[in-house]
Amino acid sequence: MEGVPVMDETQYETYDPEKHGRNTPQETFGPVVKVDKIEDGQIYVITMNRPHRMNSMGDGLPEALYDAFTEFRDDSTGRVAILTGAGSKAFSAGADLIATSEMRQSPSANRRSRGYRAPRQGKNIVPLSEGMNLWKPTIAAVNGFAIAGGFMYAMQCDIRIMAEHARVGIAEVRWNMPGGYWMAPMTRQLGLGSALELSLWGDTQYTAQRCYEIGWAQRVVPADELMETAMDYARRALLMAPRSVRNIKEALYRGYYMDPLQADAFGRAMEQNLTGMQDSVEGPTAFSEKRRPNFTDS
Repeated sequence: MEGVPVMDETQYETYDPEKHGRNTPQETFGPVVKVDKIEDGQIYVITMNRPHRMNSMGDGLPEALYDAFTEFRDDSTGRVAILTGAGSKAFSAGADLIATSEMRQSPSANRRSRGYRAPRQGKNIVPLSEGMNLWKPTIAAVNGFAIAGGFMYAMQCDIRIMAEHARVGIAEVRWNMPGGYWMAPMTRQLGLGSALELSLWGDTQYTAQRCYEIGWAQRVVPADELMETAMDYARRALLMAPRSVRNIKEALYRGYYMDPLQADAFGRAMEQNLTGMQDSVEGPTAFSEKRRPNFTDS
């Protein structure tokens, strides 16, 4: 896979906080993003793999995520993706602030590297659906802290399943870091008050249970059931008609910014692509025959 090396997993070590420190070479754990394909390649499990740095952005992790999601988008076999983090401490802690501090204090640091961001460019998965034209379903399996950019990555997925011990926060204002560009759509997922509490009071952290109560997380489960639960959602997604799934996801995302009549026209025009499909025959036929449909996306 381009951008994500395929290597022999047996040569890598499992993260152990008693043994591994912040300066342990990344090569010890393997590529910064791992991609596992399950159910004959229909389910992608994409893992942010910098456990010694709380899966923070660095060592090319954002670019490797882009490559992973690009492959998933373009793979006609891939139907659903799960995004998670290595280890049990963090989904992702966002920017690697120690590395960022070292870079910005460097005499060679320019205006951009001191914190100013150019317009969206390069390999960037944010926003994942609209920005990458990715309408297949995605699941965040939040296995620990999802802070700042880690919250941003979880926010890109369609649903979020959280381990009971996981916590989220948006700490940008504590450290004068940029973030408004990705926070703007937060109110699609959170009420304005909660969005403002998290983003303006950067020391705020929500528990997994609080995230569930406000509707940001769809399930909260014990840590040892997290991936099993995410896989259950993924396998259920495989039973759905894939083109219908993509249509409805796009309608919901894009329709959020439309008035009802525009959304109605958009949805009706888009769903013309169901006409003449074999799957459009298979669905009602399977229902009448009281069996599970065999959808082929054709």
